[in-house]
Amino acid sequence: MSNILVFAEQRDGQLKSYALEAISEGKRLADGAGGTLSVCVIGAGISNLGTAITHYGADTIYMADDSGLGVYSPGGYAKLLMDALTGSAAEVVLLSSSAMGREMGAILAAKADASLLSDVVETAWDGDHLVVKRPVYAGKAFLKVAARKAPILVTLRPNVFAAEEKPGAGVVENMAIALGESDTQVVVTETVLKASSRPELTEASIIVSGGRGVGGPENFSIIEALADSLGAAVGASRATVDAGWRPHADQVGQTGKTVSPNLYIACGISGAIQHLAGMNSSKCIVAINTDPEAPIFKVANYGIVADLFDVVPALNAAVKELLA
Repeated sequence: MSNILVFAEQRDGQLKSYALEAISEGKRLADGAGGTLSVCVIGAGISNLGTAITHYGADTIYMADDSGLGVYSPGGYAKLLMDALTGSAAEVVLLSSSAMGREMGAILAAKADASLLSDVVETAWDGDHLVVKRPVYAGKAFLKVAARKAPILVTLRPNVFAAEEKPGAGVVENMAIALGESDTQVVVTETVLKASSRPELTEASIIVSGGRGVGGPENFSIIEALADSLGAAVGASRATVDAGWRPHADQVGQTGKTVSPNLYIACGISGAIQHLAGMNSSKCIVAINTDPEAPIFKVANYGIVADLFDVVPALNAAVKELLA
């Protein structure tokens, strides 16, 4: 029997989509091992999230709801997650491979003297131990790792695992909030949010990205227009970010964000290995480039060898006509 604990991220009282994916994967693993699923959620004014978490299979919900937890504190959040780990006696802890999840996973691994397997795209039981699949060598290969020493911490790549409702017992345990100075040595003093009507890059089901082939920052308007028609996020290659055409928050790649959308449209992106590492797990990849030898075509499901300034506006017009 293996018990599973999931850390469910929330923002402003709303569960992130990848949190529901992690909970669903936790439920599948718990059922496969005959164990229980516990979920830890931390924040301020989040008591209403218990019902939503129950719908995805949680047996126990460790609720840390306190006004002092409204702003993310790496040490404080990790301390509370450690308390939930102790209380649940979990052998496996799942987190999302988001900025917060990766940081929390590293801190918790140190606290619990645990194994940490990051950016996982597949999990399975092999007898009584967990086997995970994760990309290596900038996404050029996959490694299967068997973890035998509990507890095992796993961060899951967003948009890879399905979020499926499967009701659980949903018993809420309100956690005692007892954080000392050593737990809050690092404090977030300010959060600057970028106002945008587009979806967040790592959560988007469709992404339209532009590379150096766009020609300049003023030409990203055609990328944005297609993205808006599709209800998509806008991404960018490292070259465009380094050139100052796009903010770093838009960068997809090894030194940017790792994404796994249902549809990834690469416009004027050659496909350097660093970029491919951040998007090659996308379910469908469409590449538009004038160079038929561009590496991006090796991973693309559909390739268009043409000028993006001809293709993207035509594609946008077709999308608008279809949606109309």
